[in-house]
Amino acid sequence: MKKALLVVSFGTSYHDTCEKNITACERELAASCPDRTLFRAWTSGMIIRKLQQRDNVHIDTPLQALQKLARQGYEDVAIQSLHIINGDEYEKIVREVNTLRPLFKRLVIGAPLLSRHDDYQALMQALRAQMPAVARTERVVFMGHGTTHHAFAAYACLDHMMVASHFPARVGAVESYPEIDRVIETLRQENVNAVHLMPLMLVAGDHAINDMASDDDDSWKTRFKRAGIDATPWLQGLGENAQVRAMFVAHLHQALVDEKEAVA
Repeated sequence: MKKALLVVSFGTSYHDTCEKNITACERELAASCPDRTLFRAWTSGMIIRKLQQRDNVHIDTPLQALQKLARQGYEDVAIQSLHIINGDEYEKIVREVNTLRPLFKRLVIGAPLLSRHDDYQALMQALRAQMPAVARTERVVFMGHGTTHHAFAAYACLDHMMVASHFPARVGAVESYPEIDRVIETLRQENVNAVHLMPLMLVAGDHAINDMASDDDDSWKTRFKRAGIDATPWLQGLGENAQVRAMFVAHLHQALVDEKEAVA
């Protein structure tokens, strides 16, 4: 029986960060499943179109990739999402997978990064490994994407767990709660005078480069400096973190185990 591994991410139009983050995750996932052939799919139609127009590079959507795998005779497909939360993008993958499930003998999906309680503790350990040493009056602030989906609560949960465990970091979101202005005000009240800004995203793409690290009037770096808090940005996606990559590998193999036990 032909076996495939389909790794699905949001995608990025930046070649360097793709190699450091998405390709790095794909490589480790493939190494953990040597009996499977690796394939890639992205969920962002905007980025897929941009790469096609700019670089003449074609990336499949999950639906296209699964249709191709079925035509090529793959019967056992393991899918691993590289998304951070169980939001709109992940739910879209699940919907598309379910429509094509009859085409395969086995179809398994590994969960996004933050899916179970243990994931939050594991992610904090992973983040500590990439964080710089901070003084008592310093913090690391992680930039999450945010979403209108109810899964936005994952960012607030991670932030709450950091505060409760005296972890020297906070979490804000570009498009939802916790809003960065709220984070800035809280840190001012705590007499924090310097922060390190890091993406809580798989890749350091447009949001990290422009919304977090740029000199634009509304960037996070500028907002912190305007509040009297020095800000140092770090452009490192989560895919560069070996412990984060290991979490995705663990999620994939947990899904394979869970599916096998369910069948048995």
